[in-house]
Formats: sequence, C-alpha cells, structure tokens
Amino acid sequence: MKHARQERAALCDLLDRLGPGAPTLCEGWATEDLAAHLVLRERRLDAAPGIAIPFLSGHTRAVQERIKTRHPYPELVDLVRQGPPAWSPYGLPGLDELVGTVELFIHHEDVRRAQAGWAPRTLPAGLQDVLWRRLRTMARLLLRRSPVGVVLRRTSGEKTAGRRASPVVIVSGEPAELTLFAFGRGEQAMVDYSGEPSAVDRLRQTRFGL
Repeated sequence: MKHARQERAALCDLLDRLGPGAPTLCEGWATEDLAAHLVLRERRLDAAPGIAIPFLSGHTRAVQERIKTRHPYPELVDLVRQGPPAWSPYGLPGLDELVGTVELFIHHEDVRRAQAGWAPRTLPAGLQDVLWRRLRTMARLLLRRSPVGVVLRRTSGEKTAGRRASPVVIVSGEPAELTLFAFGRGEQAMVDYSGEPSAVDRLRQTRFGL
C-alpha cells in the first residue's frame, strides 16, 4: 500500500474513533472541520485555491462550512476515506501519492497530537525518506518568513537549507518531525535547536507554513 493511502486510512480510522468535536492542532478546527477541509481540497476545486491564497480564503471558508453542514460526520469521513474522485486532478494515477502524502501525514498528526496522552509513531523508513525529499524541495518556501538562517538536519546527518541568513539555527530531528516544524507545528514537533539562544528564541516564535 502506498504511503498516502496508508495515512488516509489511518487518519479516517482515527476520525471515526474520536467522532465530531474532538480537538485538532489546526486553530479553530475540530475533527469535523478538518474532514470538511479534506473533502473540499479534493472535490471542490473552485474553492481549493483559497486554502493558500489569502484574498480567496473567504469563499473557501464559506464552502467548507456548507460541506460540513450538508454532510453528517460519518459521511464526511467516508468521503475522505474514498479519496479523490476520478474526475478530480488528484485522482490521476500517482498524483495523490505525489501531493497527498505530506498533507495526509500532517493532518493525521494534527488529530493525533491534539489528544491527551499521544505518543510518537514509529514510521516506515520509506515514508521518512519521502517526507525528507518533499521537505528538501519546499523548505525555502515554508521557512521564508524566518527572521534567522535555518538549516534542517535529519538524524542521519543529511542537511538542507531552509533559509540563508545569519545567524543560523540548526533544527535537527527525524524527517517527519522536521516536516511538522516547517509546516507550523513547531510546538508539537520533536526537534532540537542549536545556535545562539536569542536566534533560537526568535525562530521558535515564528509561525511557518504555506
């Protein structure tokens, strides 16, 4: 089974188990909001651009609310579980694996790590490698707002530049944890920081992501 499908199935199992109203790491979103977001992303291409483009976000929020209202929670989760329909670009062979793996991993952790008593998962080495490859291509975009230089270093020793500036802070961890850090989940990411204390403080106070 591909990584995107594995993360999708595990996320949906967790959403089913928790039910609506459970917290997530996405500010202001409970489990039903996150499920509606994923349905919108894959099935409402007219509204999806507002996920990343601020001046379109109002339309996106309105559509997401309508999706949440029109579909009972079990139906929402089932739509996520089904994956992108054949008519969606995300339904093209291989595209969900290419663009969905990171999104589904992050949102799976958004739900997991918002619950009391969560513990880190042991992820397959293949998934860690996929996350690292994606991170290397996106790090400069994700960390563009950093007030200091950033180098990401996975536990194997490989490094990638997040932002070229001085002073530099090195953020170390497994690719999964570095991915969460770069996508704005730094408070929950299990990473280590090395650098000037003032630079580390400035970095930790900055919110990242698309």
